Amino acid sequence: MQHVFFPERVCSKVFKIDVDDETRTIRDFQFQGGCPGNLNAVSRLIRGMKMDDVIERFADMPICSGSKVTSCPEQLRKALLEMKGMMDSGTQPQRPRFGLDSFSGLFR
Repeated sequence: MQHVFFPERVCSKVFKIDVDDETRTIRDFQFQGGCPGNLNAVSRLIRGMKMDDVIERFADMPICSGSKVTSCPEQLRKALLEMKGMMDSGTQPQRPRFGLDSFSGLFR
């Protein structure tokens, strides 16, 4: 399952996570924005890990000094919890809509 997640109150703008449906192993983690050194390290470290292990390890992470509310690892944990809920319920993530059609509701 691939999931696009928009983290809140951190420098990163988008997370793209790919998890194997059967083993629930993280195949890939990509991001836009944020601290490239730290997030590249996180990406390399979590690749091949079970999503439950990452969720457990990222619990109670310290907050980012720039955010004062949350951190990228905490937001990644939130994204994985969201994915886990979808996988457990059998629902597929909605494709993010970019472009003019995403603003169609504004003109009604």
